[in-house]
Amino acid sequence: MVHELTQQQTRSIEKVVPWFLNTMPAPYFRQVPESFRLDHIKAISAIKDANMDFHMNLKTHLPDGRQVLTLIRPGTMPGLLLNMIKELPFTQRSTEYMPLSRVQIYSAEDDSMSLNMFVYGEEAKHLTQTDVTLTGSHILQYAEQLLEGTLPPEDEFGRPNPTMNPVFSRENLIRHMEKCSESYIIRSDPRRFLTQMELFEVVSGSDNVAVSIEDSYMDEHDEKHYWVDIALANTLPHFALEQTAQLLFLHGFDVMRAHLDNVQDGDNGNVTLLRMLVSPANGARTDEATFEILKQELKRSKWLSPATMELVYKKQPWLGIRRGEIITAMCTILHPVMSKENSILFSKGNILDTVTKDRYVDHAAAIADLFLDRFNPKCPLSDTQLEKRSEDLRSVIDTEVEESTAQELLFKMIDVIKHTLKTNVYMNNRYALGFRLDPRIMTSKNESTRDNPYGVIFVHGRRFDGYHVRFRDIARGGLRLVTPASPEQFALEAAHQYDECYGLAYAQQLKNKDIPEGGSKAVVLVDSVGVSNSSKDFIMRKAVKGFTDVILDLIVDTEETRNEIVDFVGKKEVLYLGPDEQVIPDDINWVVKRAGQRGYDTPAAFMSSKPRAGINHKEYGVTSEGVNVYLDVAIRHVLKKNPKEEPFTIKITGGPDGDVAGNELKILYREYGENAKVVGIADGTGCAEDPNGLNWEELLRLVHENMPIDQFDTSKLSEFGVVHKVDNEIGVKARNNMHNRVQADAFLPAGGRPNTVNVHNYKQFLNTDGTPSAPLIVEGANLFVTDEARQLLFDEAGVIIVKDSSANKAGVITSSYEICAAMLLSEEEFFENKQQIVSEVLEKLHQYARLEAELLFREFENYGGSLPQLSKVVSGAVNSATDALSAALETFSEEDKEKLLPLFRSHLPKTMADLSFDHVRERVPSQYITNAIASCLASKLVYKEGTKFVETLPKEKLAEVALRYLEAESKIASLRDALKDTDMPEEEKETILKLLEAGGARTAIGVF
Repeated sequence: MVHELTQQQTRSIEKVVPWFLNTMPAPYFRQVPESFRLDHIKAISAIKDANMDFHMNLKTHLPDGRQVLTLIRPGTMPGLLLNMIKELPFTQRSTEYMPLSRVQIYSAEDDSMSLNMFVYGEEAKHLTQTDVTLTGSHILQYAEQLLEGTLPPEDEFGRPNPTMNPVFSRENLIRHMEKCSESYIIRSDPRRFLTQMELFEVVSGSDNVAVSIEDSYMDEHDEKHYWVDIALANTLPHFALEQTAQLLFLHGFDVMRAHLDNVQDGDNGNVTLLRMLVSPANGARTDEATFEILKQELKRSKWLSPATMELVYKKQPWLGIRRGEIITAMCTILHPVMSKENSILFSKGNILDTVTKDRYVDHAAAIADLFLDRFNPKCPLSDTQLEKRSEDLRSVIDTEVEESTAQELLFKMIDVIKHTLKTNVYMNNRYALGFRLDPRIMTSKNESTRDNPYGVIFVHGRRFDGYHVRFRDIARGGLRLVTPASPEQFALEAAHQYDECYGLAYAQQLKNKDIPEGGSKAVVLVDSVGVSNSSKDFIMRKAVKGFTDVILDLIVDTEETRNEIVDFVGKKEVLYLGPDEQVIPDDINWVVKRAGQRGYDTPAAFMSSKPRAGINHKEYGVTSEGVNVYLDVAIRHVLKKNPKEEPFTIKITGGPDGDVAGNELKILYREYGENAKVVGIADGTGCAEDPNGLNWEELLRLVHENMPIDQFDTSKLSEFGVVHKVDNEIGVKARNNMHNRVQADAFLPAGGRPNTVNVHNYKQFLNTDGTPSAPLIVEGANLFVTDEARQLLFDEAGVIIVKDSSANKAGVITSSYEICAAMLLSEEEFFENKQQIVSEVLEKLHQYARLEAELLFREFENYGGSLPQLSKVVSGAVNSATDALSAALETFSEEDKEKLLPLFRSHLPKTMADLSFDHVRERVPSQYITNAIASCLASKLVYKEGTKFVETLPKEKLAEVALRYLEAESKIASLRDALKDTDMPEEEKETILKLLEAGGARTAIGVF
């Protein structure tokens, strides 16, 4: 039997080998190592010997840990490669994810089978310059002949040789080859290598995609063949391969051969290089216009959302990518608006399913066409034309769509077009699709009245959707990433995303009252459900890039944007970002660099908290410095104690290793020493409590060593102290209710989840006799206590609460100064003077915090009401005065504006102003200067004279009164100086000086 089997196998191999040698394409034998070829022949012989179809998977482990999967399938029909890719393991959702590093696709010339090799794992790159010159000698020699002009116009296959390009110099080629794997260099035809190198240079350092399509000059049997070359920067190779194969299949092209390789791109990750030999199938068109559309769609495929891909690749492929992307984006915009009417009927999935049903998708396509016509840069629709086309569409929908839900959604999609002021839909190299919206489109029916933002930007991209909401033309606020862990949580976050962004932006607007920038926020919802940790991080970083690049599309003024974007906003828009949840230093550096590449006027200012040229909030404790000023003033007014001389107790949420809590601990000890007794502190790891006060030496050790509270040394506790850890149920319960249970003079939430104290549980903060566990709360953390709970705690137990938008505003003031520094100083100037500038910033923070804290308690004691409401009143007074003054200043002559510049100068830290203020006009946007003057003057008026003074003035009179007030202040200052030299008793002199300081300017202008 053994002999017979051996003989049979031998006969089979004798038949297979000649056939295999004759039918596999020549590149297979050049590019596939002999050991693999032998494995393939053995496998095919076994298949033939068993009289089976060509259907086999081979797995090979390479010595360096990489894995090679070889998939053999019968036939070479269109779509076969796509089906194989979908069978591959190690996708981004796999816990054993390995990057796809190389692909080699071959089809037998008799169409009997396809043999495809997929290599997983990175090939070690340790080639020296000497190695490269040897391994790539064939490429270097070819490039040298090309640069010398000694190559003939065509090669032996009739293909035109590349045109001469300085990038092909020997030095550049060696530098480039050092980034490549050895196998890629060895396998590469010199012409192909140079072609792909040119594409690499186009996308290097970016997240762009470059595409080239050329005749293969390999036509057989009257069939045309084309090479499609693609370079995709910083992408997942598996995804790039699948999307490219999908698009080629949709356009009617069969992939006959393909190669995938990755080339290192420094800090930007890798560039994936795809090269595919394709032939048209089923009558596919091969004219120049078709290839141009294919190129654009290949570029777009990297950034398409899964919903768009499902729609245009499977459900309604006739739509095309651009229309499909518009439809899915509009449905996403409608979701948070419509879901308030009926969360089930208008779920995100239901909205898209409804408008893309076969019965209604023609109408959705017509709406997408209207959107494209409205913003076509060659001939955009006027308002009149848009209104006429819209009414015609509405009439057709009203007649043909009987289902009320579908009709309502389609009508609302038309409204989205009317409320879109700008879009990047026609930009050739955009990362995602962006809409600059009139905020009124985001208002739901029957929604209670609330302030309309100044502007909304919506971005729809690959696995993310983002909103940017701002309440003033020039605005600043953080960018946060939200990454729900489950599909259910993702659905909830999607429905509430806009409202969360609105709420955070509004809170920022209240907080930003002392600075030129209004309040804004960006919330990017990232779909990372079910992916591995490494892939999740990759997706998050891409989301930051896609979102911020679209914002730049919509706000930069360059030749590209002027040619490709239709602008119905009508004025330049200036906004600044800051890092918030899950944004990392690498993101900040990329965003600033990208802003410079895209032509943003002050790229260093576009995002704050740059590692070198920023002011690290945790390192310098800027937020806590402001919080402590409010705490100090509150203790004096509420507890009637001088904290410098009398002891007080305090409880804190947020760990010693946290930003606000850790720095607050340092400041408490610096300012009050042993007078400050921390009786309780809780963080994610547990809580420590001691009615005699936790040991300061131990607390500060934890702060300096960046350690959480569960590391508190229990030997440093008094006999009544305890440390609870969350490794048991009792510890979790103690940690969760520490802020309610422990008795203290003051409670400082400096960490913890939003809405921890709310309308349902606020009574837990009270003792059994109805008295509060702390009569004073100073909110270092945002939204720890809800608005309703604040009011109920005040009404029922007299708890005095300093609201977050006042208490922790020092952080945003610091970020504003970072923006000013980025505009006014070079990075070197800032770095050389950083310590002096930071010390002056801290002085400014103390000043602004004390001005507001004293005003809050002065008006609270004079007029009553709750402190959180007064905080809103103060913010409202300053902001409304700023807006009125900004509008008035636009009508001023340049000469009159120049007289007011000292206001802006006095707002800046002295060193920053001394170094740069002579250049303020050329370095700072005029809008920013106007806002700066207005906000400085508004703050001065409100903090000095109170909210009533500003609120009672007619807005149209505000600017005039403010200017008279400034003149009067100048005269009062002269009087004070003269009075100091007057010969009279010091007590009388001091009384007069105080009266002049308190009301002299107001009296001088006759406004009471």
